[in-house]
Amino acid sequence: MDVTTILITLAMGAVAGWLAGLVVKGAGFGIIGDIIIGIVGAVVGGFVFSKFGISIGTGMVHDIITATIGAVILLFVIGLIRKIL
Repeated sequence: MDVTTILITLAMGAVAGWLAGLVVKGAGFGIIGDIIIGIVGAVVGGFVFSKFGISIGTGMVHDIITATIGAVILLFVIGLIRKIL
């Protein structure tokens, strides 16, 4: 990976994490946490979309939508775990 790819990945992770934090109220983790949630959310979203055969397009918009949906799922699960513990 070159520096540009890493910066784009971090920026998309930050956007996806921030959007997911807006959807799931009270789930903000700060900029670093949002980036991590967004990047992990991209993995979760990609996995979920592939399992259900969902394809919403290509390009950067697709990546942000997939990462955001995955991050929302991740934040929802984290919220459930916090309530249990």
